[in-house]
Amino acid sequence: MTARTFAPPAPSGWDRLAQAVAQVVPPAEVDAVWLFAPLRRDANEWGTAVLSRVEGERRRIYTARYILAVRGKERGKFDATIQDVGTGPVEVLTRVLQDVERRSDDEHPPTSVAPDQWFASLPQVPAGSDGPPR
Repeated sequence: MTARTFAPPAPSGWDRLAQAVAQVVPPAEVDAVWLFAPLRRDANEWGTAVLSRVEGERRRIYTARYILAVRGKERGKFDATIQDVGTGPVEVLTRVLQDVERRSDDEHPPTSVAPDQWFASLPQVPAGSDGPPR
């Protein structure tokens, strides 16, 4: 009998994007995450997330996107961009984001995900440390 080796599943595009975002925005400061349904075409998958971070009386909004090669010679290749797209009063941006969800013509409107669930794939940082291991 031949022993089989078990290879853990490759991280999803969302897991890898959460890791990329954590390098730019401290996960503990993210108060909301919205995920748009990923799109697959040919050998690639594209995903978009919108994140919110409260800074005092202002809310900062980020758009995070990824491209993941899911087939072919470049399978596993991953590219992410995180963009700071704006800031405004907390209550105004909350209302705008709710209106975007309601008015979206997309047959799959963005899904709200708790930040602790979205960042769950990150390595756990021991209490009292200054952040993820480098």
